[in-house]
Amino acid sequence: MTTVYNEQKKLTATWLNGLSVASYAVGGLAPLASSIYNASGPSVLIALGTVICIMFATALHLHARRTLKGLKP
Repeated sequence: MTTVYNEQKKLTATWLNGLSVASYAVGGLAPLASSIYNASGPSVLIALGTVICIMFATALHLHARRTLKGLKP
C-alpha cells in the first residue's frame, strides 16, 4: 500500500510541476520575448501578465514540492 501511495504522490507532483513549466513558458517567456522583438515595445499589460504567470508557475512548483513531503518511508 505504501508503494502505491508514494507513486500516486510522485505522479501528482510531476503533473503539477509540468503545469508549472508550461505556465512559465507560455505565460511568462513567450509574451516577454514577443514584446522584446516587437517594434512597439513592451506594454504594462504584457509585463503584468508575465509577472502573474511567473508567480503562478512558482506557486505550482512549490505545491508540487510540498506534495512530495507527504511520501511515506
